[in-house]
Amino acid sequence: MHSGQVKKIMSLSKLVLSACLLLSVSFVISCKNNTTVGSGVSFKAPEQGQSFPLGTDVKVALEVPSGSNITSAVYTLDGKPVATKNNADPVAIPTKGLSLGYKLITAIIEEDGKKDTLTINFELKSAVVPSQYGYQVIKTFPHDTAAYTQGLEFHNGRFLESTGQEQHSSLRWVDVPTGKVLQQTKLDDQYFGEGSSLVGDKVVMLTWQNRLGLVFDAKTLTQQSTFPYQSSMEGWGLCFDGQRLYKSDGTNKIWFLNKDNYKEEGFIEVYNNYGPVPQLNELEYIDGKIYANVYTKNVVVVIDPATGVVEKEIDFTGLLPAGYYKDEVDQANNVLNGIAYDKAGKRLFVTGKKWPHMFQVNLVAKP
Repeated sequence: MHSGQVKKIMSLSKLVLSACLLLSVSFVISCKNNTTVGSGVSFKAPEQGQSFPLGTDVKVALEVPSGSNITSAVYTLDGKPVATKNNADPVAIPTKGLSLGYKLITAIIEEDGKKDTLTINFELKSAVVPSQYGYQVIKTFPHDTAAYTQGLEFHNGRFLESTGQEQHSSLRWVDVPTGKVLQQTKLDDQYFGEGSSLVGDKVVMLTWQNRLGLVFDAKTLTQQSTFPYQSSMEGWGLCFDGQRLYKSDGTNKIWFLNKDNYKEEGFIEVYNNYGPVPQLNELEYIDGKIYANVYTKNVVVVIDPATGVVEKEIDFTGLLPAGYYKDEVDQANNVLNGIAYDKAGKRLFVTGKKWPHMFQVNLVAKP
């Protein structure tokens, strides 16, 4: 995603993020101490933090002390009602169609006219083994080697490209056959540019750590406004499905943004069959799926936007020779990043940061 000295800053930010995640996990684990209410009722199942494959019915059972009489139990999952009982009998919560990640079960129980609340977490993981794909290069186009590619889209025969690095970030329209910049706006030096997407007559663009998004006129590339991030800490990749924007922040989360006011309206957590897939970077929406670069890897993952399940993994190893860059900094940041799709022509394009080429590729299923 980033380079040189900036990469060190990024590493520090990710150490902070990792510490925050560890604190969050510690908090979740500590919730086990709060699963017993004043009456002594606690959760018998599931276990705190227990993992289940998506689609499994999760059994919820209460441990009730002898002599207690539960007359009402209302269960919610992430705040939404899922079951009601007039006793302490177990219930089953279906998970088919839910998104992945940690879920919160809340039980509001009533005993002798008194109400108590207890909570517990469990984790939904993907049970899908992603299909594996390679690629075939169909055509090669020139690409500006000064472009530290952060966002890429195809619109009306042109590429919309956003580039990064402080003092060098830009938003541009690019000619496909020649790679020449047709129109360009340089961002203020304070901004480290990130992903971008065309929404109607506007281009929405992210910045990395400024916690601000930028809005431009699509024709003139004149900046019109800004908007603040909310719960997401950083800006990485961005794409648009015609109804809402999807934003990555360097974790395994993809945030949903309102297309009109750019406010965060939820998120999914992305998992493959091994667990969370972090460092999701540049995004592209193609035929109902989200395609995402995984930072520092030659891999693009294909994600179900409803659940966060990784359905496919595409290995782009070998697109650019490993020894192409001679400088150590450039070698460390020889990163695949940039996915664009020509919907009318059914053409898929990929490139990397400061790569000399843009590649039109077909995907090839591996045996």
